[in-house]
Amino acid sequence: MTVEIGIVVAVLGLVITYQAYQLNKTKEVKTDTQESAELKAELGYIRKGVDDIRIDLKANEKQMIALGERITRVEESSKQAHKRIDNLEKEMSNNG
Repeated sequence: MTVEIGIVVAVLGLVITYQAYQLNKTKEVKTDTQESAELKAELGYIRKGVDDIRIDLKANEKQMIALGERITRVEESSKQAHKRIDNLEKEMSNNG
């Protein structure tokens, strides 16, 4: 009778151990899946942020190009104005 009780206890121990293993295995899969989903969501947010930065950067580049063109025009206009001023000064000094 004691041998039979020992065998039953050993079998029950094995069954409980196997079920605990399966339960922990399922929990690990759920945890891994949840972590994977969180990482994918975070990567999505990062990707969107990078895309927004690219759009802003392109807009800034366009503004810089436009400003560069305006500066060139202002410099040319300033150069012409200086020539006219120099010519006026020469005329005044010749007339004076």
